[in-house]
Amino acid sequence: MNAPSHVLADSYQAVADVVRRLGDEESWLPTGCAGWAVRDLVFHLLGDAQRALVALHTPTAGQPDRNAVTYWSDWRPDPVGAAHGRRWHRVAASMFLDFRQLREWYLETASAAVRAAADTDSGRPVATQGHVLTAGDLMTTLAVEAAVHHLDLITGLPAAPGPPPRALAAVRATLDGLLGRPAPREWDDTRYALVATGRAPLTPAERAALGPHADRLPLFS
Repeated sequence: MNAPSHVLADSYQAVADVVRRLGDEESWLPTGCAGWAVRDLVFHLLGDAQRALVALHTPTAGQPDRNAVTYWSDWRPDPVGAAHGRRWHRVAASMFLDFRQLREWYLETASAAVRAAADTDSGRPVATQGHVLTAGDLMTTLAVEAAVHHLDLITGLPAAPGPPPRALAAVRATLDGLLGRPAPREWDDTRYALVATGRAPLTPAERAALGPHADRLPLFS
């Protein structure tokens, strides 16, 4: 069953399985996020898990104004904001003298977020980042972000497993919704996630297959 809480559990558990095996040396390896080492990305993932906990415990009487796809529609390229975010995460993550401190904080927070999701009615409206979504749609957005960052996380960890199939399927459905059409069938879920979020350039053949839609990429990053 692809209930949103199950997809979130899959996505968060897969990231946790990678993070759990990392030591201090690995925490300085590069990731797919420009300017971020592994520890910087784990600090960012910790923030996402904390936001999940807060949102799942912030019911609202308001009606949803976003769903699992349109949640991403506010995204626009912002080089200045992105640079500031990279710097802030790098400074904050570097304050941990031992990566194990950050690692354990992330693992316990992500686990708590998964438990909270399992206990939350997926139809209940919740508030996050100035919008209202159903809890189920929120869970899907969190699973999608974790799956994309999972790909970033393993850039310098070639032996680490990738995101789970259900999480990547959620990424694909989200990207199709934002694009307004299905991606070419020959693109596997991982390739689609990388090119549609600006993490890999389109080949000439891929650009031709997308036609005018190619100019709309990245759909989010």
